[in-house]
Amino acid sequence: MAISSIGIGSGLKVTDIISQMVAIEKKPLDGLQTKATAIQSQISTYSKIKSLTSTLADAAAKLTRDSGWSSMGITSSNTAVSMTVTGISSAASYDIGVSQLSRGQTSVSAAVAVDSKMSANGTLTIAASTGGTSVDIDYTTSDTLTTLAAKINDKASNVRASVMRDASGNERLMLTSKETGAKSAFSVTGMTFTTPTGQAAQDAKITINGVEQVSSTDNFENVLPGLKISVNAVTDVGKDARVTVASDKTTTKKNIQDFVDAYNALNDLLSTSTKSVRGTDGKVDATAQANGDGVLQADAATVSLQNTLRMLTMGTATNATGTIKRLADIGIQVQQGGVLKITDTAKLDKALDTPDAIKSMFAAKSSSDGTGGGIAVNFKKFTDQLLAYDGTLNSKTDSLQKRVTANQNDQDKVTARATALETRLTRQYTALDTQMASITALSTYMTQQVANWNKSTS
Repeated sequence: MAISSIGIGSGLKVTDIISQMVAIEKKPLDGLQTKATAIQSQISTYSKIKSLTSTLADAAAKLTRDSGWSSMGITSSNTAVSMTVTGISSAASYDIGVSQLSRGQTSVSAAVAVDSKMSANGTLTIAASTGGTSVDIDYTTSDTLTTLAAKINDKASNVRASVMRDASGNERLMLTSKETGAKSAFSVTGMTFTTPTGQAAQDAKITINGVEQVSSTDNFENVLPGLKISVNAVTDVGKDARVTVASDKTTTKKNIQDFVDAYNALNDLLSTSTKSVRGTDGKVDATAQANGDGVLQADAATVSLQNTLRMLTMGTATNATGTIKRLADIGIQVQQGGVLKITDTAKLDKALDTPDAIKSMFAAKSSSDGTGGGIAVNFKKFTDQLLAYDGTLNSKTDSLQKRVTANQNDQDKVTARATALETRLTRQYTALDTQMASITALSTYMTQQVANWNKSTS
């Protein structure tokens, strides 16, 4: 006898029984899924730790390089002269006078009627005055100044041709050198019309503290070490521009503040992720836990990392020159919880007045045994080790990923056992239903037979 629905034959609530037993078998999943969520939170936190460690490494590196301490500020008493830093330079003042600016040559032809044809065939030769190559441009009586200008622009590399209209409404061919300076001068021959003088090429000329300098452009890039001078106007005689180059305290102070901020951001994350989320009453603070606090509580690797960072802030750069050897010497104190804070800006400003000494405190090289190095040097070395391919941060992340895989395998095993149990119970109860249905049918038949026999004997 076929059973259309499990439980009909036995009269039992088989579906409910199986569901409850399978649920009991799956009960370990609750704990495994909770652990999986916790591990994923740890992985996410370590990703943030790695990012903040990289930021700290960059901030420390800036304080170990010469470029991090060579920031210079420049002021000029006259807008005719400006200066920019291009490399390592020294503090100094310069009196700069500008006697002439650079310019290129301009030559202009005689005036002709608009769109008039050339009067004869010929060849225009443009030659560089300083020994450059010459260019020949052929023209015919079919050409106008406009078509001739186009031919020149196609062939000549040192000049630019254009057609301009003068006040009388006539046209003139204008040739302009593409570069400036005396070297850009050129000559024009072979034209059947005169070429009056336009503008002669010339170099820019300046004096720096009385010493003359010449440049084919309005920029002087190789005169003063690490500095580029730019001029845009001639200065009055006896009124040189006073240009002052001085250490840029603002930029240097910002580099130090960036280092402090980067350290504090990492220290804060480490503190919140390792702190206990249980209150004095022993109960878990659900809000703190939801915010990710305590996700790495009692994690030995994380606690060790935090302790090492805090120890570095209290280090002494014994190899540093001068009396500045600790962060406290420049007004930076370690606060409760390992937080760094610039508590004495006056002390920091005074230290910045001796840039070599404060630089040495941050950037002094370590001894052969690895000790005595500058504060930033030690931080850079430690953060590089953390961020290395086989460093602590990657190793910890790999370990957590392995835990995720193992946890998923355990979940899969529990699910497989529950599925197998469900299949087995379904098969067993189906067989029971079939037997019970047969017994019920037999009982019904016997009952009918007894009833019929009773009737016949009556």
